[in-house]
Amino acid sequence: MLTSRDMLTGLPVITAAAFFMQMLDSTILNTALPSIAEAMHRSPFSMQLAVISYTLTVALLIPLSGWLADTFGTRRTFLSAVTLFTVGSVLCAMSVSLPQLVAARVVQGIGGAMMVPVSRLTLMRAYTREDFVRVFNFITIPGLVGPVVGPIIGGWLVTYASWHWIFLINLPLGLVGLVYALRVFPDFRQPRGRFDVAGFLLIGLSVLALTAGVELTGGKSASLTPVFVLAGTGVLAGAAYVYHARRFPTPLISLKVFATRTFSVGIAGNMVARLGIGSIPFLVPLMLQVGLEYSADVAGLIMLAPALGSIMTKTVVLRLLKRFGYRHVLLFLTLAIAGIFMLMGLQQPGWPLSLLVVQLLVQGMLMSGQFTAMNTITLGYLPPEHASDGNSLLSVSQNLCISFGVAISTALLRFYSGGASELHALHSTFVTVALITAASAFVFMFLRPDDGDHLLGRGQAAGKKA
Repeated sequence: MLTSRDMLTGLPVITAAAFFMQMLDSTILNTALPSIAEAMHRSPFSMQLAVISYTLTVALLIPLSGWLADTFGTRRTFLSAVTLFTVGSVLCAMSVSLPQLVAARVVQGIGGAMMVPVSRLTLMRAYTREDFVRVFNFITIPGLVGPVVGPIIGGWLVTYASWHWIFLINLPLGLVGLVYALRVFPDFRQPRGRFDVAGFLLIGLSVLALTAGVELTGGKSASLTPVFVLAGTGVLAGAAYVYHARRFPTPLISLKVFATRTFSVGIAGNMVARLGIGSIPFLVPLMLQVGLEYSADVAGLIMLAPALGSIMTKTVVLRLLKRFGYRHVLLFLTLAIAGIFMLMGLQQPGWPLSLLVVQLLVQGMLMSGQFTAMNTITLGYLPPEHASDGNSLLSVSQNLCISFGVAISTALLRFYSGGASELHALHSTFVTVALITAASAFVFMFLRPDDGDHLLGRGQAAGKKA
């Protein structure tokens, strides 16, 4: 096990930095797309390929990250991931055409697909269950801050420097991360059988089809036929993998992971909750600028409130979990977040700005706590032989559900905007998203009152949790 000094300054810092780099990169590009399109003599609408290529690469390769880490070691896999991500970032900055940029984004995506899952898997193996909750609470903050500050940093760099710097900013971060990781990143391996080629192809087809279907729902095409075809293909490929995994001796992701009851409940709750929560980074800026008519710079500053709230919750959530337990805390946080979304659905132009800032501050505090609670109860009781499988499956489901959340909110906005004002459509969408979020409370009700006690040092009954 690592020492307390390492816990404060080593592996958790690297993991948090990797998380921040990945989440920052997923949002910082959006602000710069018009400038990049102008430099490459392209239509801004065609530049979406630069976003989709990264998204699809990450979605495809996340399931592979666990097998690579188990086979070649967490240290070597993580260092390779950071190197690829950094090199890909430099190649993006050097691109002079859209095909070059798309190819560079694929390289970046290969590294991004492994950075966070591998570092999180290493945390699971490096710390005791009690320490894991505390450390995981720390690394969730960058995941909430990154999407908020990404557009702000991207806008500033494009305005006062050039679009190249939204990629070059990763160079010093990556180099420092590599040097630091060489010193403190541990190396863990877990014996695995031969590589499951058929399983990888089936999972890849399922994830790619579902992700592509989600991307299409965000387009302007009126036809839903391609969406249904892709969604059906994704579901069938997923079902085929389940059939395959039950018969293959060493599947890429073992279904035995679902034998851990807290994992099954946790990942189901994660998926339902993120269908609602995943749409918030998309909906809130729209509400601020389109519904409430704030300028882009004011909206950007207001969006710092949830980031600040997530930081403020770092120690509070651990105290709440120790005092009330996972079941009660998750039920409270889920319903409270749904309540905040309901309040956003009542916001009117001319209302005090301070009221909106307080709502977003509280929203950031609640979501930070929920992410910590959801993820630690999902992963905390997995046995070592299933840690990489559960971690990979959680990463895949989170990415898919966040994308589905944006797609659902986009469809809701279109549905509610028929003959109604933009503000009314936004209000109705927030209320519907609140109801989707609240539905995850029914999933968390399947947790037992003492689930998570051993993770928090509240009891010694860990043996009966699986």
